[in-house]
Amino acid sequence: DGLVNEWNYKAAEITKFTQAEVMGKNLVDEFITVEYKTAVKAVLDNALQGQETANFEFPLFTKDDDRVEVLLNATTRRNTAGNIVG
Repeated sequence: DGLVNEWNYKAAEITKFTQAEVMGKNLVDEFITVEYKTAVKAVLDNALQGQETANFEFPLFTKDDDRVEVLLNATTRRNTAGNIVG
């Protein structure tokens, strides 16, 4: 779905968005610059299929509408049975 389900301290520090402000929102639609929306969505979709990506660099909007470059590590989240859950 592309909804934010994890927002760590460093993400909050860089973007100035608190965890409460971003949880459950669509990361690509609301925080990614237009020219990177397709690429970031593909990286996240691939992680949901088990194909992980490390150190994918892209621009992200901050709460102040500034643009910052960040590195994304898109990892597959699995439950104890090994099934992909995020």
